[in-house]
Amino acid sequence: MNQEELMSQLKERGALQEGHFQLSSGFHSDKYVQCMKILQYPSLTTKIAKDMAAQVSRTDFDLVISPAVGGIVLGFAVAKALDKRFIFTERKEGKMLLRRGFTINPEDRVLIVDDVVTKGGSVSEVADLVMESGGRVAAISTLIDRGDKKAFDSNIPYFHLVKINADSFRPEECPLCQQNLPIYSPGSRRLK
Repeated sequence: MNQEELMSQLKERGALQEGHFQLSSGFHSDKYVQCMKILQYPSLTTKIAKDMAAQVSRTDFDLVISPAVGGIVLGFAVAKALDKRFIFTERKEGKMLLRRGFTINPEDRVLIVDDVVTKGGSVSEVADLVMESGGRVAAISTLIDRGDKKAFDSNIPYFHLVKINADSFRPEECPLCQQNLPIYSPGSRRLK
């Protein structure tokens, strides 16, 4: 599936939304991508995962890791397409952790998979966790790159299927707030 076809699916399924949003990073934006709107369809998720797997096929790694909640479905699908072990991280009291008995072995080479990256804060936290566990981040793969400078190490190979140019603002500088537009906060960090 090429970028144009994928953008068409994002729009058709209502995954690409416009308005006034608070992102997981705390920044505000005029666009939000709710990937679960397309990842709820297994055949579409499988196609996307195969395309992501093709992008990283020359990368040597042992396992796939994703941050919960947004990256779990896609991370599992990419791991399945590549026949690799899959684990995910979770937040507890604001800290990214490995739970459920998941481990990263020393010297494991790890592919980080997430659905959408704007600044890359969650991906950066997962990368730190991988390195603290003795592993090495082999690459990062996302379905969507929303632009912006990334928080993760720029020396790590980074792949994405779609790039969406979306503005993001510090809350105190947000022109949408200045227009008193209602704000929505759909990000998974605030799920209870």
